[in-house]
Amino acid sequence: MDIQLSEHFTLREMTASGTAIDNGIENRPDEEQTAHLRVLCRQVLEPLRRRFGKIRVTSGYRSEALNALVGGVPRSQHLSGEAADIHVSNREVGLKMYEYIRRHLPFDQLLFESVHRNGVCWLHVSYREGAEANRREARELAL
Repeated sequence: MDIQLSEHFTLREMTASGTAIDNGIENRPDEEQTAHLRVLCRQVLEPLRRRFGKIRVTSGYRSEALNALVGGVPRSQHLSGEAADIHVSNREVGLKMYEYIRRHLPFDQLLFESVHRNGVCWLHVSYREGAEANRREARELAL
């Protein structure tokens, strides 16, 4: 059974990974990690969806094995269920979403990442429960 984390986001969506499936990796968060995902969805992803419509999370929670396989940093907030990567259709849309989050939503880390050679863009956003825990670190990265 899938767990509803917020009005529009489910645990299945926040843990889905083709890489995990292809490599036989179980990508299942524990109760604490699931609670972090719930807070991230409610505090950041739902408000973003209300403003921009449907959004597609390409990476939410990652187990240690999955994180290592995809080249994630060893202390990635994806490991704790505190981060999500969001697909954006183009640079213009990505920058609008980036600015909206930066100006209006609580977050710990916000990265607008783009690969110049093929135009792929995504947002990485993380949230830690408790306002004092969030650094509000925002950067644009071109890879």
